[in-house]
Amino acid sequence: MGISYVEFEDEAGVLRRYRKHVNGRGLVSTTAKVDATAFVDPTAYVDPGAEVQRGAQIEHGAWVEAGAIIAERATVGVNARVGQRAVIGRNAVVGPFAVVGSGAKVQNGARVPREYVVESAAEYRASGDDLRRLGLAA
Repeated sequence: MGISYVEFEDEAGVLRRYRKHVNGRGLVSTTAKVDATAFVDPTAYVDPGAEVQRGAQIEHGAWVEAGAIIAERATVGVNARVGQRAVIGRNAVVGPFAVVGSGAKVQNGARVPREYVVESAAEYRASGDDLRRLGLAA
């Protein structure tokens, strides 16, 4: 099977090229870095300069904006959106329909609830339950 590309024109009129990711067939910008072990659903997008690390999951309809980082084994839920330059920590979960604003940080192991909005430049911390689930709290 050959490499499939799709091109879009962004709001500024710049032509952006996306390719289908090997694991899941989601659309990944040619300037994004997505590990081969990460899953990108066919209806998901990863924008230019974003990074999706080993074992991460980008689920149905999710959108990872430019420059965002999705760390190892993190999950971006159904129809969730991760803003520009936001960072989602290791083993963190962004729930369905949640929004993580530009420059925001979601701590390792944290679980952002369904439809929750993490404001731009804010930090969302893991709860005691989140840490216990990962074996990191007493």
